Amino acid sequence: PQQNDKRGTGPNLALADYLAPRDSGRIDWIGAFCVTAGHGVADLVATYEADHDDYNAILAKALADRLAESAAEWLHRHVRTASWGYAPAEQLDNDALIAESYQGIRPAPGYPACPDHTGKPVIWSLLDVQERIGVQLTESHAMWPAASVSGWYFAHPEARYFGVGRLDRDQVGDYARRRGWTIAEAERWLAPSLGYDPA
Repeated sequence: PQQNDKRGTGPNLALADYLAPRDSGRIDWIGAFCVTAGHGVADLVATYEADHDDYNAILAKALADRLAESAAEWLHRHVRTASWGYAPAEQLDNDALIAESYQGIRPAPGYPACPDHTGKPVIWSLLDVQERIGVQLTESHAMWPAASVSGWYFAHPEARYFGVGRLDRDQVGDYARRRGWTIAEAERWLAPSLGYDPA
């Protein structure tokens, strides 16, 4: 759950708080996505670098990253307004989009709200990502090609982005138990979020 300092007196939430409880009788769901703009970029960058053209090499990488983020934003808007259709009349200008004034969030495994990268293989399995769009996961669950974005869709009207913060030993132990991992496995995958030295 969220444990970073924040403004106001709102509760510290977890992503699970944005879903209907199992025993509520309510039907609820989350979505998953992956988009890429990275195919061919590594070869283009290598060509620029072979010509000692660092400017265009950096520009190509940055443009591919921005295109992938744009595709993720476009797809999220499509989910909100058409495919799930919970906000069919949404008309937001660029400032409102940047301010995330829309309903719903799209957190990604490895980012502050869900720092465990091991959620990515679940997305890959659900969507057949590698077979359909050719995005692969490395051993450490980095995406290749790099200009790729993946994550989850939460439509809950109160869903907000947050950071989990630093994890204590008891939290890591509980998480390891629920995942069926050893403490060492949990500490390995959650290393950037640990609030203690595992040694």
